[in-house]
Amino acid sequence: MSDPNIGRLLSNRYELKELIGSGAMGRVYSAKDVLLGGVPVAVKFLALSVQNKKMRLQQRFEREAKTCALLGQKSIHIVRVMDYGVDEHDTPFYVMEYLQGKGLNHVIHKQDSSLLRFLSLARQISLGLQCAHSGIPVDGKIYPIIHRDIKPSNILVVQDASFGELVKILDFGIAKLLQADSNSTNYYLGTLAYSSPEQMEGKNLDNRSDIYSLGVMMFEMLTGKMPLVAPNHSFGAWYKTHQTQAPRTFAEVAPTLKLPNQLENLVMSCLAKSPSDRPQNIGEILKVLTSLEQVDFTRTQEKSTNLPAIINSQPVKAAVDHKLGNDSCVSSLNSEISQQACWPKDKPIANIVFPQSICLNGELKPALWVMLPQAEIHKRLVCTRYNQFLFIPSPHPMLLWITVLYNHKHGSKWLPCYVDLKTNVAQETIRFLAQNGYYRLLLFAIEAPNHCAHIIISTIASAQRQRLQQWLTMSKSLALSNDPQLSKNLLKLEYEKIKPQILTKLQAIDTDLTFDLSG
Repeated sequence: MSDPNIGRLLSNRYELKELIGSGAMGRVYSAKDVLLGGVPVAVKFLALSVQNKKMRLQQRFEREAKTCALLGQKSIHIVRVMDYGVDEHDTPFYVMEYLQGKGLNHVIHKQDSSLLRFLSLARQISLGLQCAHSGIPVDGKIYPIIHRDIKPSNILVVQDASFGELVKILDFGIAKLLQADSNSTNYYLGTLAYSSPEQMEGKNLDNRSDIYSLGVMMFEMLTGKMPLVAPNHSFGAWYKTHQTQAPRTFAEVAPTLKLPNQLENLVMSCLAKSPSDRPQNIGEILKVLTSLEQVDFTRTQEKSTNLPAIINSQPVKAAVDHKLGNDSCVSSLNSEISQQACWPKDKPIANIVFPQSICLNGELKPALWVMLPQAEIHKRLVCTRYNQFLFIPSPHPMLLWITVLYNHKHGSKWLPCYVDLKTNVAQETIRFLAQNGYYRLLLFAIEAPNHCAHIIISTIASAQRQRLQQWLTMSKSLALSNDPQLSKNLLKLEYEKIKPQILTKLQAIDTDLTFDLSG
């Protein structure tokens, strides 16, 4: 029987294309936003049977849309909701970003993940939950959100052009606003195998219930097996299991698996029966995951393209040793540059950023020249570096080169630079970036502009280097436009959209050690 929704134009805007998912709460379709030129989106409808059975679920569905919209603005790890409405049949729906990826349940069953990949995925899930638990504004007050149904099928792993392997938490449909004046009736909602003991009892829940579910899921991610097994899949069997059965140990389930004791202890503490015996907030979990991620990366030197970012716990000079030689050589080169580099006479003494290659040992190397107040430079002597590139082919091929200097104490310093890819100088610069895989930031002080005050090196992720080369090749074949400013304005809009996402990523690093973070 054909689906009558296929081909339907919803709200005179969303053309439904294909059914991509269904469950007890509703159905999800892929669609095109014809108003925005066919941008892919996903549309979720509340199931009619559920709607007719319990009208209050329609209110919960509406709350889900609004909750996800607010949370999606706060965290890149929560699915974004863009629109909400009710169709001609009084069926509520909402429109969310269309995500192509794999459910975490499929990732788990393949069992080919490294420890570093597990740590990255678990950290991203935790960041999304931390955002929800910290709350959203409702009528001028902040109310925390708990998910109530954390499980692998509600976690999607997508490949993002900017962030690499990116986690998105789905379905806040049974999330509950923890309002002090709530008079709602307590009842069970969730998935039996992942529910906390207090959730099975229908008690008022807080963030520690999600932490229990996260513990179940992390155990499964590491071993491919469940920490708790009920004799059958009835509510009564699972109730007794969660209340009385001790979780299986890693040694019992996967005797050959070698894990850091710190990680085993973290997962088992999340599985404690009493909420007071678990980590009391996601921040405690993130500290452990982040520290293990840094230690494991340094120990293995694994350059995994699955990581959303490569975080190096050593000074950045060590990160580029294989390109530049030993530390003394790098220091010597930087000293040479500092002595020779003078602020160009054709550039104003002002807060500006521009690309200009420098000559080292007879070879041109990519560099970004930056002028800042002396005090601002001192704030960035110890910092995390982030870079990302955006490209627009029409009406005029233009590239936005984003560099961010960040530390926990002083926040972020944004250094955007727009590059016209129809000029020979720009094409040469981008070619150097793609070939070298790093660039220098030459920092000049406004108060003393005659000589370079400080030099920072920022590496570029391999995936970004490939894209730079592709964009460069594409730009050479594109026609010259009479309006490059329009492309620049469009890039500015995209830049403002992604700044909160980049900042969220940078804030996840709770340290002021010198790292290099390539987007």
